[in-house]
Amino acid sequence: MHGGKGKHMKTQLEVSKADRTVEEYLHTKVIGTISNALVAIGQPDIRIAEELAEVVTYYLYRRQNSHNVTSGEVFSVIKAVLSAAGYEEAAIALTEYHFERKLKRSRIEVVAVDMQELADAKLLCEPEQCAGRSRWAKGRIVEDLIIKHGLSRQTARTIASMVEEKIFNMGLSVVPSSLIKQLVLSDTAAVLRAQRQLQTV
Repeated sequence: MHGGKGKHMKTQLEVSKADRTVEEYLHTKVIGTISNALVAIGQPDIRIAEELAEVVTYYLYRRQNSHNVTSGEVFSVIKAVLSAAGYEEAAIALTEYHFERKLKRSRIEVVAVDMQELADAKLLCEPEQCAGRSRWAKGRIVEDLIIKHGLSRQTARTIASMVEEKIFNMGLSVVPSSLIKQLVLSDTAAVLRAQRQLQTV
């Protein structure tokens, strides 16, 4: 299978995300998710991950008449397949990872602060005084990269995920919008540079 579609699958499956965006179903992403779950329990095996991903993809395409599935349904099928194959611990690890990230997202607040001087940092200690405050939403970065910069949704989601991972690793609960902008610019440059290098190989 390539990009989420096998020879027996005629119509591309789409996934409705929690942030209400829709993206193309990627079989390779399922392989990565299952592989990470197996790594989490100390049983890395890419062959097993590929075989289980085949089951997940086949099932999703065969049961859907509308050619649309929610990210929650994909997640549930992956867990069910892992459990049925005797990898209950991996299914549990996947659930814990999912809720951990959901919790992190709910705890991060973005404030409209342009960090230029030390005085600006004081606003981070009192975010309630900032006019522009909002919850962290990776989807906003995705839409901005697509609409304003014309990037493909897949590339935009890759960049947004890289930025989110950096924010998580920083352990910040209040994030200035200027920091997000700088991270987006840096990761966009890195991804576009990598894509150009792949095209010239």
